[in-house]
Amino acid sequence: MRSKVVRLSALILILAIVLYPLFWMLGTSFKSPAEIASNIGLVPHQFTPGNFAEGWHKFDVAFGRFFLNSAMVATLTVLGNTISCLLAAYALGRLRFRLRGFWFALMIGTLLLPGHVLIIPQYILFRTLGLVGGDFPYLPLIVPHFLATEAFFVFLMVQFMRGIPRELDEAAVIDGANPFSVFRHVILPLSRPALVTTAIFSFIWTWNDFFRQLVYLSQLKDYTAPVALTLFIDSTSESSVGPMFAMSLLSLVPVFLFFVAFQRLLVEGINTSGLKG
Repeated sequence: MRSKVVRLSALILILAIVLYPLFWMLGTSFKSPAEIASNIGLVPHQFTPGNFAEGWHKFDVAFGRFFLNSAMVATLTVLGNTISCLLAAYALGRLRFRLRGFWFALMIGTLLLPGHVLIIPQYILFRTLGLVGGDFPYLPLIVPHFLATEAFFVFLMVQFMRGIPRELDEAAVIDGANPFSVFRHVILPLSRPALVTTAIFSFIWTWNDFFRQLVYLSQLKDYTAPVALTLFIDSTSESSVGPMFAMSLLSLVPVFLFFVAFQRLLVEGINTSGLKG
């Protein structure tokens, strides 16, 4: 009994430490500018709900536009990653062709490259292709995901497909199925956990992405939520700290809801993809 109490107390302590920044952000979003500088506690002495309205209408473009931009980029990224990475994983994990091992090793090798190292060559490539700027400046953020450039998700799906019995493929081939039919009627229905895992991580990482979006987005109306949050910080806008925390809190809501809605499928996908410890 005592050991259970100790474990429960330790879990509560760890949970409190993990959630403290979130509760502090929640309390700070309701503080006045003067109280933010003087009160470091969780509970504001005087609630200031006007921070949300001020932050929402702080700029020439309503903050809702930034949310819509983030949602569009994240949705298209999820769509691109799930389709392209699944196709690439099927080729590398189930089909037999020359140099398959080499291409798989090369793909795994790209995981060793830091993302920031690739920013400059990618920017030069996209600018040469005329994809930077224009009427739809999100192409450099979206197009790569339709080309199976996320090696982590390809690897995850390959590991998952290796756990699917090959007897299913052989039975389908005996019945006259071609590789596409095997993919459509055998692999695709069984790959739901891996697809859900890819979708969840893609959405969360894209929604929280800042650096790549800052590089390619230059117009205010095109900003996503993470980039727009930096507009609250400058040398003359000390009073914008409260609205900044208010909008930061709202920016966490979509990620939190997305994770809660698919938490069970996420755990199932990780456990069945060869990534469990």
